[in-house]
Amino acid sequence: MKNIILILLLFAIHQIGIAQNYVPLIKNNTELHYICKLHGQTRTLTLTTKVDNDKLALDLNTRGVKSSIVIMPEALKNGNALSFNQGEYAPVLNLKPTETFFMISQSAYQDLLKKNKFIYNNTTYVLDENADKNSVVIDGKLIGTSHVIAQIDETEMWIIKNPDFPLICKITKNPLGINFILVKIVDK
Repeated sequence: MKNIILILLLFAIHQIGIAQNYVPLIKNNTELHYICKLHGQTRTLTLTTKVDNDKLALDLNTRGVKSSIVIMPEALKNGNALSFNQGEYAPVLNLKPTETFFMISQSAYQDLLKKNKFIYNNTTYVLDENADKNSVVIDGKLIGTSHVIAQIDETEMWIIKNPDFPLICKITKNPLGINFILVKIVDK
């Protein structure tokens, strides 16, 4: 009986370890389902990834608004600004070479890993070492994220631990009134 309990305990610990390390892969045609809070309104939003060489397009669909947001290759690598465009201005929107959408750049993510902070939109975000209390769970799996807090306001972000696609899966306390959480990932 003791052996069975010990095996079950070890299995449970192993499962917890696996769950804490789950980092979803983002590839071509991955659907990202978010719930967004926009100035007191709640919306569902779906982003479908379109990967073409170094360029990334996110096909946005929310409340009948459909748009393709294109992140330039230089922004994927070295961007320093987050676009909060809601897809309402053009069927295809090419962001500025410094702007990303629903993610930070690869260089900002590297700064987070090396320096425990990064600068985006002229705001310094610092890694929160006590992030365990505010984890992100999708489909019953604990997502491997880095929790950061802005130093000039109370904005908090949870960024998936993926150096190629450092997706923001949650934003809270955004002074722009735009907060969101990733609730589902579908690979097609």
